[in-house]
Amino acid sequence: MDPVALACLILGLVLALIVLRVPVGFALGVAASIGLLLFFSWRPGSAFDLARGLRPTLSILTSTPFEFISNYELSMIPLFIALGHVAYAAGITTDLYSALRIWLARIPGGLALASVVGCAGFSAITGSSVACASAMGKIAVPEMLKYRYDARLATGAVAAGGTLGSLIPPSLLFVIYAIFTEQSVKNLFLAGIVPGILSLAGYMITIWVWSKLRPSHAPAPEELTFAPDVRRRALVNTWPVIVLLAVIIVGIYGGFFTPTEAAAVSLSLAVVIGFLRRHLTVASLIEALRETLLQTSMIFLIAIGAKLFVSFVSLTRVSPTFLDWLQGTHAPLILIVAAIVLLYLVLGMFLDSIGILVLTLPFTVPLIEGYHLDLVWFGVVVVKLLEIGLMTPPIGLNVFVIKSVSPPGVTLEAIFKGVSWFLLLDIVVLLLILLFPSLSLFVPATAY
Repeated sequence: MDPVALACLILGLVLALIVLRVPVGFALGVAASIGLLLFFSWRPGSAFDLARGLRPTLSILTSTPFEFISNYELSMIPLFIALGHVAYAAGITTDLYSALRIWLARIPGGLALASVVGCAGFSAITGSSVACASAMGKIAVPEMLKYRYDARLATGAVAAGGTLGSLIPPSLLFVIYAIFTEQSVKNLFLAGIVPGILSLAGYMITIWVWSKLRPSHAPAPEELTFAPDVRRRALVNTWPVIVLLAVIIVGIYGGFFTPTEAAAVSLSLAVVIGFLRRHLTVASLIEALRETLLQTSMIFLIAIGAKLFVSFVSLTRVSPTFLDWLQGTHAPLILIVAAIVLLYLVLGMFLDSIGILVLTLPFTVPLIEGYHLDLVWFGVVVVKLLEIGLMTPPIGLNVFVIKSVSPPGVTLEAIFKGVSWFLLLDIVVLLLILLFPSLSLFVPATAY
């Protein structure tokens, strides 16, 4: 069977399984297994021979998962996930939001601003958008609704702020992207800093403009007035966040730690800080580690299925064939980039971020390399597109997460209307990243 035709057939099978709600990891693994068996058993110009294809297929199915899981850089994924859960259980992220709430509550949209900045701080610790949206949604959404914030602003701000976990380092999506494209995790983490700050600043401007245009949507409650000593005490209580941020960002940027070492050191510090402040108990630590195990298992299952799928795609050489055809059409670079952006935007409406990432990289990365574009810059572009996908209907994952932690009266329609304001800002930031690659590449170029 022609390898290119087989690759197209298997890709169709993957999409069909996903449409049937088969988990992405299983869909990729099953489709890749069938594709490998057909590839080795049904060579072009020869009859189908199952016995001939069975041994190499089983060899790949047994060796590839082991080789992939033994990758040292993968160890930072459970470490950063555990850091997020431990920091939440120890009240570290809650203290950050409480301090921001006290300092910003009296200005227009202050509680929403506190929520978004709190999301940024949480993101810089855990690296997971869904975890950030879930944790901050439980704290911030009821608080804003209590003080008569419009439900669209309250939920939209947290749903949008939660997406910062994908871009602000450490980002689990950057880790997965780095492993599949053989790029430096450190460079990708650093490349996400400026775009992450731009996104955060844009969200804050959006809230400020919203609050100015519609003051009734973001009232400044008279009862939220705090004495100077309360404000100072709240600010002092944020020191654990500052310490953890210094270990992760300053440690990686200054060359003191590798990303994996930064994850291990910051997790150890979070545990020690939690016990010293008596906010973390043995029971809550065990629960945090249990949640870490569940989330890590899910990610690794998807990654193993994706690695098998990548192995199959590499054997069929469909990506080089498609690249040769595309270059033969002499299509302008701007059209290629626009098509890739459109692909991610459309897929973001229906699939989760990790599924999109592992499904598309075998096809988009060869295109980017063929046009001699920087893969670190492309990684930032892809992650920004995945951020947007977390808020776009009909399957905006962060929207559904916020719905699950919001009071019963909050509707999905209200949340989608709320995030639409922030989606406009995201498009602006995306265009800036596309037009000015130096926004992503400047920080990695100056690091040690």
